[in-house]
Amino acid sequence: MAEIMKGKVAAITGAASGIGLECARTLLAEGATVMLIDRAAGRLETLCAELGERARPLVVDLLSPSDVSGMLPRILDAAGRLDIFHANAGAYIGGPVAEGDPDAWDRMLNLNINAAFRSVHAVLPHMIAQKSGDILFTSSIAGVVPVVWEPIYTASKFAVQAFVHSTRRQVAQHGVRVGAVLPGPVVTALLDDWPKAKMEEALANGSLMQPKEVAEAVLFMLSRPRNVTIRDLVILPNSVDL
Repeated sequence: MAEIMKGKVAAITGAASGIGLECARTLLAEGATVMLIDRAAGRLETLCAELGERARPLVVDLLSPSDVSGMLPRILDAAGRLDIFHANAGAYIGGPVAEGDPDAWDRMLNLNINAAFRSVHAVLPHMIAQKSGDILFTSSIAGVVPVVWEPIYTASKFAVQAFVHSTRRQVAQHGVRVGAVLPGPVVTALLDDWPKAKMEEALANGSLMQPKEVAEAVLFMLSRPRNVTIRDLVILPNSVDL
């Protein structure tokens, strides 16, 4: 452990499981203080007790605009500063559009797009004022390659990519970096609605990655010299041909 994140404070949404939790563990191991943001209060308390004193729980319902807009003061009260904000929380829906549930689409789109953009809006003025910071999104390979079996999810990640690229260009002059990690399929709860046969096939042929592999990519992005921005980092299993 080189403690390359020592002295930094990171906040990660969707941090109670999956990619968010692995990113929290990785940054903690490198010396950061990490605010784990999720709506699962009990799970957060248990995790932070296990992860140590530099892991701090922050219960936020990302679908509540008032909760999101009030995040920054709570982060600063708990940790004293904010250097890294990782908009990681998201949901997944696949399947044919003609057979889909538009109400379920609305919730996913609200979480993947509106809540993510609102959360960045809540913290970005602070980073602009301090003339330093990192905004990172967990996007997806589906944000650059339309995936035929997940058109609604793909649309949400294309929106994320557009936001990342345009916002990055707005705030670069203030010393704030904005980027996205774009993984292929990762073993997380987001894939719970994959057909059983598809999941078994993917596990058997090695076309799924583990959350730790994404977390290591995130650490690479955040640890670059301040004059370098990793705008998009695509990571795929070798067996995925895209």
